[in-house]
Amino acid sequence: MTPITAVRSTTGDLSTNFIENCRREVSLDDRARLAMNAVTKTSIKQVALNRDVVNKVTHTYSHQLKAGEATSQNSSGRCWMFAALNTFRTIAMESMNLDAKFELSQNYPLFWDKLEKANYFLESILQTLDEPTDGRLIAYLLRDPIQDGGQWDMFVNILKKYGAVPKTAMPETESSSATGAMTSLITTKLREFACTLRESGWPMERMREEKERMMREVYRMLVIHLGEPPTEFDWQWRDKDEKFSRDGVITPLQFVEKHIPIDKIDDLVCLIHCPMSDKEFNKMYTVEYLGNVIGGHIIRYLNVDLPVIKKAALDQLMDDRAVWFGCDVGKGLDRDLGILDLGVLDYGLVYGTTFDMDKRQRLEYGHSAMNHAMVFTGVDVEDERPRKWRVENSWGEKAGEKGFLVMTDSWFDEYMYEVVVDKKHLPAGLLPILETEPIKLPPWDPMGALARSD
Repeated sequence: MTPITAVRSTTGDLSTNFIENCRREVSLDDRARLAMNAVTKTSIKQVALNRDVVNKVTHTYSHQLKAGEATSQNSSGRCWMFAALNTFRTIAMESMNLDAKFELSQNYPLFWDKLEKANYFLESILQTLDEPTDGRLIAYLLRDPIQDGGQWDMFVNILKKYGAVPKTAMPETESSSATGAMTSLITTKLREFACTLRESGWPMERMREEKERMMREVYRMLVIHLGEPPTEFDWQWRDKDEKFSRDGVITPLQFVEKHIPIDKIDDLVCLIHCPMSDKEFNKMYTVEYLGNVIGGHIIRYLNVDLPVIKKAALDQLMDDRAVWFGCDVGKGLDRDLGILDLGVLDYGLVYGTTFDMDKRQRLEYGHSAMNHAMVFTGVDVEDERPRKWRVENSWGEKAGEKGFLVMTDSWFDEYMYEVVVDKKHLPAGLLPILETEPIKLPPWDPMGALARSD
């Protein structure tokens, strides 16, 4: 291609000469014009799909756990909830000898999470009455008070307080599968309630009385959309060997106690790998104003270096236990084929450029964040090193191999941010750090993004 003489502006504007220079440059670039012809008629992902990667990646693993059939969060942001329920349902399946079709209700924890988030929001409003309405904190609180997103500790709060039920006891509704309208309307009321509380001038005792009335309205709206959550249900089942069993009338907490023993749930810890400049490794972190149940677990992360988080996840899988994790799923993903790989979409080849930010830079400059939760249910190990990871997703069975994705280990390095593992898989020197007071991060920190996504 014939080089084009640069034309520099002294005022910073895009001059006519500069535009003409760009036009001539593209017109003389045969690869750019070929790419234009392809991309103007075909999806950029189709054009950028790297067949060499596709042909090399297989959905086979040296170590694979049992898992249920693919679930679907449909048009909702409940990935964190689905991932946690998928982790626990395998325990229930083993407890009751059920087949892979069994599911725990996803609508049931959704109801309680929305209710608790509404209460958490109004409490946050009461705690920030002195903050300016146009300040960053109040703007943050008002933006998405009951969004669909969440974190591991938030699911633990719901499980411990409200238990769980089989899907048959509280099935999906139109609004649980497509949460947008419900969330928008309840958000409208919550913003109205925030306005009332902040502008009333009432004493705190009166405000709390009004808050109870407000929460009754939220409860009613949730019932209309999601149905009334059961306080007890009649549970009986026929297992995969055709043996019939009956628990009779049982509460959600009793169901968890009997079929999903969580006596060791407090041994599970959240590890993150966040190489941002303002965060140190081997330190505990939390995120301010991010949670659901008042008085429940706060979000707690132990920030560790990459080899530590990877080995902990690998060790737990080799111990035949699934691993809940958070990542940036939108990068290097072919959804149909179910491949997460750094080179599966070669955009650089199409555009004639490179994309060179590293993990720290992508986090600090807003290009990456933890925005999706899934479950590791297998790993392919060669010479004691992982080559790729089996991922149980919640996008239905059409994505990947009947709903399961394959993640290459190089992708893990760049876009994996959090895993939940038993603390026995941590190096002994890190255990005392778990008991330290966490450093508070601002609500808008990238490590809180999963709980804000919807």
